[in-house]
Amino acid sequence: MSQPFRPYALSIAGFDPSAGAGLLADVKTFESHGVYGLGVCTALTVQNDVTFERVNWVPAAEIREQIRILFARFKVDFIKIGLVESLPQLLELVGWLKVQNPKLQIVWDPVLKASAGYEFHRKTDRQLMQALCAEMALVTPNKPEMLRMWPGEESAETAAQVVSAFCPVLLKGGHDEGELSTDVLYARGKWDSFSVTRLPHGEKHGSGCVLSAAVLAQLAKGETLVEACDAAKDYTTAFLASNDTRLGYHSKS
Repeated sequence: MSQPFRPYALSIAGFDPSAGAGLLADVKTFESHGVYGLGVCTALTVQNDVTFERVNWVPAAEIREQIRILFARFKVDFIKIGLVESLPQLLELVGWLKVQNPKLQIVWDPVLKASAGYEFHRKTDRQLMQALCAEMALVTPNKPEMLRMWPGEESAETAAQVVSAFCPVLLKGGHDEGELSTDVLYARGKWDSFSVTRLPHGEKHGSGCVLSAAVLAQLAKGETLVEACDAAKDYTTAFLASNDTRLGYHSKS
């Protein structure tokens, strides 16, 4: 018996052999939401769930070729972007993507530093960051990433409010302490918060990837941005609670 048609969602991200983060985690998340996941590789990483050794970047021309052949076959309106070699290269890629499909909804998870400590982008430029964010449907930084994206502000919350003038920002609160884990969506001059009870052993490799992919999957299914962020928070919480290891399990839709 055939299943209902699934919308397509594309992840443009790095390949993590442990499948906890990056491209594989995104596609797992898409599929768990009833969305067909496509994937384009930006980097081959040598890592597991606790150790990051090195990264081998895929050339920009090869990234475009991977996307080109997918676009020739599939109608893709929703894209998540993760690990990229450089922010100027990302701006060029996004501009090219929008030429292919001006209606694209892009969620950017700004992977600036690996959880194991490896830094991908040491410096950010405000003018470049503004141009990037203006092309996005959403950016999903945690608080340290927010301060690296927009340095000079007194807090991640202040930085998020500033950047939300260019695009919606989902500021993740997983790095905080306290009884609740709260993410805040800054969009269109207002904010919405999404809170769950913090898990005692809830740290998982790739949790940020899962959250942003879940948001994109919900958008692909027709949810509003607020609804998508709320549902993604619940999905990620279930992922974090799925077992006591560093690698979470994905539930069925």
